Amino acid sequence: MKRIVPMEKESALLIVDVQNDFCPGGALGVAGGDEIIPFINRYIELFRKDGRLIIASRDWHPSVSRHFREFGGIWPVHCVQDSNGAKFHSGLLLPPESLVFSKGMNPLLDDYSALQARNESEMSMSEFLKEAGIRCLYICGLATDYCVLQSALNGLRQGFAIVVLTDAVRGVDMEQGDSERALAEMIAAGVILTSIDKLLPSG
Repeated sequence: MKRIVPMEKESALLIVDVQNDFCPGGALGVAGGDEIIPFINRYIELFRKDGRLIIASRDWHPSVSRHFREFGGIWPVHCVQDSNGAKFHSGLLLPPESLVFSKGMNPLLDDYSALQARNESEMSMSEFLKEAGIRCLYICGLATDYCVLQSALNGLRQGFAIVVLTDAVRGVDMEQGDSERALAEMIAAGVILTSIDKLLPSG
């Protein structure tokens, strides 16, 4: 089988929401969420060596948001701005040149897609990627059935090629099988699925 290798200079690695609150022990911990971090670090190393952009999104909610259950949403309070739960997991080895984009700041919006996130200049990730000439996103992180799914679908709608790194995602699975259904939905929409053994050169 032909290996999928990030040879195009127009590609970037997108790490979605690998934050303390989404890892085991956090306010909205994903089972096995921390187990993907070694894989993500290998992708980081690969993309960094190849001179590709490395982008990390994060939930960055105000303390009062309709995203949260107590204000009409479906989720417990999580990833509140400047809290420990909102920090990236300590095992995630983001290099200094990584670009960070924040989402969920508007208390009226859920902002599941990382492409809705903004940098410190208030530029959306989508706008940034287009200005940077990025054509393909390799996506990993949390959670498969929510923010990874919506980031992938949103990226396709905006004309990006999308590759999801299946060994570096985990799902919430509020209902059994949600993650599998999310992956199937991505495939049906045109997302490519791959893993580290297919991305790294042999030998």
